[in-house]
Amino acid sequence: MKPALALSPLQILNQDVTSCTLCPRLVEYRERIGREKRRAYLDWEYWAKPVPGFGDHNARVLILGLAPGAHGSNRTGRPFTGDGSGYFMYPVLHHTGFASQSSATHRDDGLKLHDAYITAVGRCAPPLNKPTPEELSNCSIFLDRELALFKNLRVVITLGKIAFDAYLRALKREGVISSGAAYTFGHAAEYKLPNGIILLASYHPSMQNTNTGRLTEKMFSEIFLRARRLLK
Repeated sequence: MKPALALSPLQILNQDVTSCTLCPRLVEYRERIGREKRRAYLDWEYWAKPVPGFGDHNARVLILGLAPGAHGSNRTGRPFTGDGSGYFMYPVLHHTGFASQSSATHRDDGLKLHDAYITAVGRCAPPLNKPTPEELSNCSIFLDRELALFKNLRVVITLGKIAFDAYLRALKREGVISSGAAYTFGHAAEYKLPNGIILLASYHPSMQNTNTGRLTEKMFSEIFLRARRLLK
């Protein structure tokens, strides 16, 4: 009988993420959604737990989102999988060479990321897609541990202002910056950080943004094409 392989630090982190119960409001909500379900997904067994990050463990690009969707990641257990945001994002990642395929429907669909890792500042689906500042603060311990594990990072892409601000707070905790005042959120905003990492900002690929044309496929693709150029 072969001895069990030791878990990597990232696997240990993701186990800690998945077992977290720090926020009672989010625990109640994610589990209730998992029981009630949406009519289209009645035959699904919802994940209904905190959602760990996903992607290439040696990634040079980290994509930072907001939080799982109630019937997307909270159902499938993988970031941006099974909801409108993912249906918009993964074709772009595939087109720009960061994803092996353009579709993302469930954890075992064969999708792999190349040189990219996706995570979020909130790991549980929040009511109305709005985590509280306290809930984001509770989750920050996971983001800090995650960032410390990716030694090859060259580019961080933040999706939306909440993720942008949360990443700046992480940089302050790490001592990389003393203040976020010099960094203003805007789509395609780009900053070279004191640690050499490039911060790219994007509007979030929520249906609220994509259906209204605030964020187009061309605008979103340009973010990842820019990341690709920066890696070269």
